[in-house]
Amino acid sequence: MKDFALIGAAGFIAPRHMKAIKDTNNNLVAAVDNHDCVGVMDSYFPNAAFFTEFERFDRHVEFLRRKKRPLDYVSVCSPNYLHDAHIRFGLRNQADVICEKPIVLNPWNIDALEDVEKESGKNIYSILQLRLHPSIIALKKMVEDGPKDKVYDVDLVYLTSRGQWYFTSWKGDLTKSGGIATNIGVHFYDMLQWVFGTVKDNVVHVHTHDRASGYLEFKNARVRWFLSINYDVIPEEVKKQGKRTYRSIKIEGKELEFSDGFTDLHTHSYNDILNGGGFRIGESRAAIEIVHAIRKAKPIGLLGDYHPFAKKPLAKHPFENE
Repeated sequence: MKDFALIGAAGFIAPRHMKAIKDTNNNLVAAVDNHDCVGVMDSYFPNAAFFTEFERFDRHVEFLRRKKRPLDYVSVCSPNYLHDAHIRFGLRNQADVICEKPIVLNPWNIDALEDVEKESGKNIYSILQLRLHPSIIALKKMVEDGPKDKVYDVDLVYLTSRGQWYFTSWKGDLTKSGGIATNIGVHFYDMLQWVFGTVKDNVVHVHTHDRASGYLEFKNARVRWFLSINYDVIPEEVKKQGKRTYRSIKIEGKELEFSDGFTDLHTHSYNDILNGGGFRIGESRAAIEIVHAIRKAKPIGLLGDYHPFAKKPLAKHPFENE
């Protein structure tokens, strides 16, 4: 049984990490978040120490180390812009680190963290859960077994509705979340480059507060992509089912079925890491380079090979007239 600490216990993704720690028969000994709405911990680790001040959490972790009960792992589920600092905290405390996506916001942060990783002798792992999804694994095998010079036409849509709270939270702050493409799309870009090879072209058509859309060309694929948090862009037939999320990947016009199988991907990720596998920080580099380029690019508008969803009307920013 390994001892874990968790940073960002009140966040949306934290329960998946708690479940993964429990499902792999390990123990959460301490957690921290400046928000105290963490009743979910009762379902997993009611005896874990919890702190709302990082300084006290830091002191507790040091206390455990001095009592010869050092942490084995630190799981990082904090806001995107804090990942770098919290990964460093784990390494300084001689723990391996498992970090939620995006592992960092900028490619050069990976270089610096790899240096700290070498100095510490510990490992940094990234959650790249789509690489473990059966449908994505099958797609990768299909591409690898197919003609080496084949270039597939791919359409990707990911719509996950968010309310007005999103724009008040850190997620609505480009400097903290990295924007729409980074915050909700980074694992899709990782999947695309993992399956279809190196990036050859990266064009951004639209990038606003509620959506991002563009064109990516890989060694083996031409990808039109569209991401949004705006409920209004969800297809009507999906809304009628009472759903607020829609994801679609079409390869050569044929839908890739991957609507199921997401529930336990974090547990699979933890199992992989604990069994000597896992995805090290360097494997995140290509996706981080993609989202960084998207964030810095000047959108060209509806020109060239853009995704049809990019035509959908923009939502008004909730604070536009304040």
